[in-house]
This record gives sequence, C-alpha cells and structure tokens, in this order.
Amino acid sequence: MADPDPKVIKQLLADLRGFDKAKRRSAVMKLGLAGGEEAIRALIMTVRNDHEDLIARGRAALMLGQLRDQRAVEPLIRALTAPGYQTPIYAAQALGKIGDRRAIEPLLAALNSGNERFRQAALEALKNLGYEVQNAQDQD
Repeated sequence: MADPDPKVIKQLLADLRGFDKAKRRSAVMKLGLAGGEEAIRALIMTVRNDHEDLIARGRAALMLGQLRDQRAVEPLIRALTAPGYQTPIYAAQALGKIGDRRAIEPLLAALNSGNERFRQAALEALKNLGYEVQNAQDQD
C-alpha cells in the first residue's frame, strides 16, 4: 500500500476538526481508506471523543477495524459502551478483526446487552478471537 498523500491527509484532518458534521463523517471514512500513522491517530482520537457526532464516531470504529492496528484495541474496548447503537456494534466488529485477546472479557460483557445486533456482533468477534461461547442462545 502506498503512503497516503500528505496534502490529502492534511485536508482530511482539517475537515475532521471542522464544524461541518457531513465533512467530519466523510473525512473519517477517507482517512480509514488512506491509512497511515496520522490517519490511525486521528481515528483513535475520534472514537475516544465523547462529544463527537455518533455517526462519525461509529465510522471511526469501523475504519479502525479495517486498519487492524493494535493501538486501537483499548479505545475500541471503551467504545463498546458508547451511546447509540452504531459505535458499539462497529467497535465489537473491529475488535474481532484486530484479533487481540484483551477484548474477550469486554466482549463477553457485551453479551448482556439488550441490543440483539450488538450481541451478535460481540458473538462474531469472540468467534474471530477463537473464543467459543457456550449456550450463546441462553444469554437472554
């Protein structure tokens, strides 16, 4: 993969810091596609930001899963309890893709969620981590 164009990354980072929600949401996706150190750091900061737009935050979790960088594990674990439904689901999926076993306990806790899509994402992530949940259907 080629290094991302520094000018493009600089513009995306500026968009991410701006007030326009649509531009921030778009910048998150484009940073994830571009990859690279600055993009990873910006995505981690976005997923950690409790005041960020929920869609931008969820997309940051999604893109961190695509990039599979170990530095994202702790912020993604914290994002499992973020408000809304998109961020926790994407965080669970990302943790499964990254493959770090530190995520097992937090993902097991996510199985107690009332949100079926989130529980399914956590189950799938646990499977990706090589952890088989016994009686997964009995988690209700």
